[in-house]
Amino acid sequence: MEAIENALASFANFMWGPPLVVLLVGGGMFFMVHSRMMHFRYLRHSFDLLRGKYTNQSADAAGDITHYRALATALAGTIGLGNITGVAVAISVGGPGAVFWMWVTAVVGISTKFYTASLAIMYRGYDDSGKLQGGPMYVIREALGRRWMPLAWMFAVAGMFGTLPVFQINQLVQILRDVIAVPAGFASADDHLAFDFTLGVILSVALFSIAVGKVKRVSAVAGKLVPTMVVFYFVITGALLLSNITEIPAMLALIVTDAFTGDAVSGGVLGAVILIGVQRGVFSNEAGLGTESLAHGAAKTNEPAREGLVAMMGPVIDTLIVCTCTALAILVTGVYEGDAVGVTMTSLAYEQAFPGFGSYLVLIMVFVLSTTTVLTYSYYGSKCMGFLFGSKTERYYLWGYMALITAGAVASLDAVISLFDGVYATMAIPTMISTIVLAPKVREMARDYFARLDKGEVVPGEAKEAPVPEQ
Repeated sequence: MEAIENALASFANFMWGPPLVVLLVGGGMFFMVHSRMMHFRYLRHSFDLLRGKYTNQSADAAGDITHYRALATALAGTIGLGNITGVAVAISVGGPGAVFWMWVTAVVGISTKFYTASLAIMYRGYDDSGKLQGGPMYVIREALGRRWMPLAWMFAVAGMFGTLPVFQINQLVQILRDVIAVPAGFASADDHLAFDFTLGVILSVALFSIAVGKVKRVSAVAGKLVPTMVVFYFVITGALLLSNITEIPAMLALIVTDAFTGDAVSGGVLGAVILIGVQRGVFSNEAGLGTESLAHGAAKTNEPAREGLVAMMGPVIDTLIVCTCTALAILVTGVYEGDAVGVTMTSLAYEQAFPGFGSYLVLIMVFVLSTTTVLTYSYYGSKCMGFLFGSKTERYYLWGYMALITAGAVASLDAVISLFDGVYATMAIPTMISTIVLAPKVREMARDYFARLDKGEVVPGEAKEAPVPEQ
């Protein structure tokens, strides 16, 4: 087991070298400059799209789900343990300054998501069963042609592993064990394999019953649960922060100063702070990975810019708001100075603010957010499997995926994090390269849509065909 953990750690460290950080952060900055940030001027239009004001109900609109459900599905894959556990990992390993670099990935990620989600609509392709699909592998195939197919295969293979449920289930089982099983005597801190395994089997069966319904059922569940949990999270976190309001300015200052000194990291290595912040930021909002494009590519629209505007709200909600709240909760309560790691650190912060039941509040959030993430990831992974081996193989992936929920329940946290870091980096390479190459197509399309919108030619409830991009 130790050899496997070391191998996965080496793989993750190799993939997350300076070139990848430059590709993700530098690529996002390139999209900001390349677009002249024109999409930032249409935030109000983004909210109108989410409210259904411009929803295309016509039969000729491609896709399966609404703008709102597409974003809810994408957020179900990002608003989860990346916001609860990921932030705690970032602070424990990279210090408070890592949060600043998470913010950086979110700011540049807004433009990255606008570009990647727009391309997911512009270049949808048919699978072997004749069903229209979206995602980076289809963008590469349809827009760039056969010579670029190795990049499409690279994304699909990495996507099959990067969307496995082991991290979410691992942390869900950990908090259930800490909060319920150990105090009740069902397990102990040293002897909990039987409890973990049994719970993994139960979760596998329960989640399979939803995941088998594919994107329509997954999006329906996500559309109801994710907003409810976000509101619930804001209420309890707002109460925690208000009770420690005098500490907030100092903690915000600590985040900024430590971001450029690395004092909180062993050895004071600034590069380590940046690397950890970017890693956990990407793990949180997935900007540049391409996974969210699998959800946004299923949106029922013929206007690529619309889905780009909807998608760019993801990093704002996910990282700039939710992750910041989690970071402040951990910092103002001082739990980051202890020995706790992962979801346990976050649980301790809320238990300190709400003695006797704070850990149960976190348990509710972790349960809902981790399970909705697992459901979304099962859809993502099956699409990657279908692209590589045909749509008929998707059901086999789903069976294997659900079986791995049990494996995730008993896996090592360090090994799980290393696995995800490595394959996330692998997914980012084909996504960012293809998006940079196709950036002029996105800018041309966006200018056309925004020009029509400004002239009043795009009105609520009216469906217009988007210009067909040159192949």
